[in-house]
Amino acid sequence: MPGCELPLGICPDMCPAAERAERERERRLHHLEVAPGCHGGPPRADPQRTVKEYRRPAAGKPPPPPTQLRPPSVLLATVRYLASQVADSAGACRAEVASFVADRLRAVRLDLALQGAGHAEVAVVLEAALATLLAVVARLGPDGARGPVDAVLLQTQVQESFGSLRRCYAKSGGPHPRQATFQGLFLLYNLDRGRCERASSQTGSRGSRKVKKALASSSQLPILSGSTEALCEVLQLPATLRASPALRMALAVDSAFREGNTARLFRLLRTLPYLQSCAVQGHVGHARRLALARLTRALSTPKGQILPLGFMVHLLALDGLHEARDLCQAHRLPLDGEERVVFLRGHYAEEGLPPAGTCHALVGSKLQGRTLEEVVMTEEEDEVVHRPVSPACGGCTSPRGLGQSN
Repeated sequence: MPGCELPLGICPDMCPAAERAERERERRLHHLEVAPGCHGGPPRADPQRTVKEYRRPAAGKPPPPPTQLRPPSVLLATVRYLASQVADSAGACRAEVASFVADRLRAVRLDLALQGAGHAEVAVVLEAALATLLAVVARLGPDGARGPVDAVLLQTQVQESFGSLRRCYAKSGGPHPRQATFQGLFLLYNLDRGRCERASSQTGSRGSRKVKKALASSSQLPILSGSTEALCEVLQLPATLRASPALRMALAVDSAFREGNTARLFRLLRTLPYLQSCAVQGHVGHARRLALARLTRALSTPKGQILPLGFMVHLLALDGLHEARDLCQAHRLPLDGEERVVFLRGHYAEEGLPPAGTCHALVGSKLQGRTLEEVVMTEEEDEVVHRPVSPACGGCTSPRGLGQSN
């Protein structure tokens, strides 16, 4: 509307001087923002490390002046600082880092919303912020990152980040260089937003069925619902975007996930670049549980049928025999020594969340020596496909030789 143009921010620092002074006075500085050498005295804010915190706009108060808003160039530098200096900080646990980064990135999005920057500039900042948040959340790992963290809040922040970026794409009208990549990330992150459903209770013969045929079958085994909203949005994109390698790969993963084709799903997951792997990591544990359920349906007999754990490591991209043992024990499947599992009818059970595993083969190994900042600021994600070799998979590419326990 005329006369309602938003201002442009002019704050040159990652945190306005007024906020730094206020938080220093009230002793609300995060220890990652404190200047070195403050031992024994009150903490002082380091202008090179202090980042503007998120504050919900108060109802009835005037919007902040331009001096309190950071322009897109400063916001992008802030995101790069969080990715390069804070995400890998050795002075805090990963849970603390994730909470700090999520809060500061939320403030970045708010600064963008309160000023009239161009859509192209806004998209670049939002893309970098979302990539950083995805990587930081993925690094939390299965042990809660050895610290308290609000997983629901972090998930909400990721979804809000996707929402801000998708609205920016819709307003700008034209495609952005990384739009296909981030639309694919949206689909991968929401891969298992729905709940699992059972398609049929029919089972047929199990003992003689081949393992890979059982894993690929979707007519008699659990099917994943996925996120219809995310898929519909991607399918409504222009054909040129849908034809990009990033979106084609994301659609292939979504298809394998919906069909319950676990063997194909994990083959595809091995080829995903780092950011895409971060986006899909939260669904890996559930996909492995469903794969184990399929193996149980295919192989369980009253006397028990044996499967080498090395085959499971290879098939499900696990990080070693220890994760295969943990997965089997979490579902009450008996082990035969250290390297084999016995599928006994009636022993499979699902209790609580499935073990998430470390996902080094599927996620961590794909950095390939690059820094997080380099990944975040990459213009294109059509990098060389990385196919990590699963440990302990020698001689386990075929299910032949399965025998019965004595």
